[in-house]
Amino acid sequence: MKESKIYILLTDTGSFLTKLIKLYTNKPYNHASIALDSNLEEVYSFGRKNIHNPLNGGFVQEDVNSKLLNHARCAIYSLTVTDNQLQTIKNYIEEISAEKDAYHYNFLGLFGFVFNRPLTRKNSYFCSEFVASVLEGSNVIQFENSVSLVAPHDLQELPDLRLEYEGSVNDYLMKGEPENVSFSYPFIPA
Repeated sequence: MKESKIYILLTDTGSFLTKLIKLYTNKPYNHASIALDSNLEEVYSFGRKNIHNPLNGGFVQEDVNSKLLNHARCAIYSLTVTDNQLQTIKNYIEEISAEKDAYHYNFLGLFGFVFNRPLTRKNSYFCSEFVASVLEGSNVIQFENSVSLVAPHDLQELPDLRLEYEGSVNDYLMKGEPENVSFSYPFIPA
């Protein structure tokens, strides 16, 4: 059986919203995305549709070269999946992408997360809820709790996840797919 890798990208953009979330979680990374390639050309999540408006959110294909993400701190994890699982993941994402205007950011779900009460809404996700949903819906991981209670830092604890890189997104892109290398930079709070 042939295998492939997918990537979980956790970031800290230093934005106002990220700083607010960090006050609650006290974790270094508060945004999660799923990438289908190590070059981070196919990166998907639920987040802001417009860099200047954090309240206009939904399904996005993220551009790691954007002003918001390029200088963000990140941790990149790889996860080995079968080719069938990879195709299911691609189909899952393509179905959402085809109807992306019908999908919204699950702001209410964030409040449910805070109170440990799943608040799911049709066609709505927050970032880590989306990543967890993709993984569970593609039979890669079965979560013990509702995917609407999965935080970005919970994704770091998944079995078989391998840390590939930690540092700035820009440095990762400049180094060109560092294989089996983990860089660590001092974290300076914004």
